[in-house]
Amino acid sequence: MCYVFSMRVDLAFGKTGLLVELPDGFEYQILEARSAQALDDQIAAIEHALDNPIGKPPLSELAKGKKTAAISVCDITRPAPNRLVLPPVLKRLHNAGIPFENVTVLIATGLHRPASDDEIREIVGPDLYGKIRVENHYARNLHQHRDLGTTASGIPVLIDERFMAADLHITLGFIEPHLMLGFSGGRKLIAPGLAAQETIKVIHSPKFMRDARSVEGSIENNPLHKELLEIARMARHDFLVDVSLTRDRRVAKVFAGDPELAHREGAKFVGKVLLEELDSLADAVITTSAGHPLDMTFYQAVKGVTAASHVVKPGGKILLVAACSEGAGAEEFCEMLAAYPSHQDFLDAILKQPVEVDQWQLEKLALVCQTKQLLFYVPGLPEKYRDSMWGPVYGSMADAVAGLTEGMAKRAKIAVIPEGPYVLARAGELAVAG
Repeated sequence: MCYVFSMRVDLAFGKTGLLVELPDGFEYQILEARSAQALDDQIAAIEHALDNPIGKPPLSELAKGKKTAAISVCDITRPAPNRLVLPPVLKRLHNAGIPFENVTVLIATGLHRPASDDEIREIVGPDLYGKIRVENHYARNLHQHRDLGTTASGIPVLIDERFMAADLHITLGFIEPHLMLGFSGGRKLIAPGLAAQETIKVIHSPKFMRDARSVEGSIENNPLHKELLEIARMARHDFLVDVSLTRDRRVAKVFAGDPELAHREGAKFVGKVLLEELDSLADAVITTSAGHPLDMTFYQAVKGVTAASHVVKPGGKILLVAACSEGAGAEEFCEMLAAYPSHQDFLDAILKQPVEVDQWQLEKLALVCQTKQLLFYVPGLPEKYRDSMWGPVYGSMADAVAGLTEGMAKRAKIAVIPEGPYVLARAGELAVAG
């Protein structure tokens, strides 16, 4: 972190970035996305992790005697390095007696749209595209899921039948802060990734969204993390490979083996590496959604706001800068975004009705609005949504910066987070508590 009083800053924005001129007279605190060093030999590290996993036999031994395998991978909105991880995984499955044609790679879409052919090529890599079976998950097709019963708290558990029908269940992911689950990776590749909407709706209900422990950067006592671990156990989550990534999205460390032990070790590593501490809360924040692919939709861009909310004073301002090249998001999210001109109206309304698809993302945004002022530079967001946004929407970045700084005292503290949710930031006592 550095402190300056006027500057130009390059924000992660779409595929190209956005160079922004910031006015003189304010104390800027630049919160950079931190990471460990990239591995010298990423493939060797992946191979070593598969053969020396945490809390499990090597993958090649685990696969012996199995006839089929299912592998859950992230969709296009996550920069998981599947093209690096999949080949050594498939090699070990094949050597153990599971032929390629008996392996199904499932794209863990959750309730996101299915991946296109071009996106599938990008997800698995050109060398594997067309040579292995890769299929989308469809959460809305209830008949494609197996009913596994309920968790101890009563959550219905319905998981993709193609995953459940396999002899061996594997997930490939990466670990980063997650706005409600603490960290991504691991159990998330099963639920919500491969769960039916009947499961997804419940795990995203206000019961969890409004629990202060369901927050970025913490799995300790996180009630949603606890529920998803239980669901993953019910789905017989056999083995995972999660990685941490550098700022330029190279592999920094590999965590493989027991889905709970390996993920916990990975979350601990990522949390320690990413944590950025401020002496005190800022008066305002400029944040992003880390550019493409995370800022393709406003739905995904919400993560930049929730991550930044931890370092700004009550009543302070948060300016979100996101390309939103694909607009607002899925149909249900779009309808809700247009329907509630007040964040409090939305929060009150959803307590009185069944959980709707994607309401959780808007709920997290509304909860930030209760204590912070939001401003937006989201040029790809269609005009029809702008009157119902819970804060001013600006037509240029210069106007957005002017709106942010209007009325602020000289030498006010403005935190700038060029890569949004890739920064795990806390201030003062919160940094210690986190």
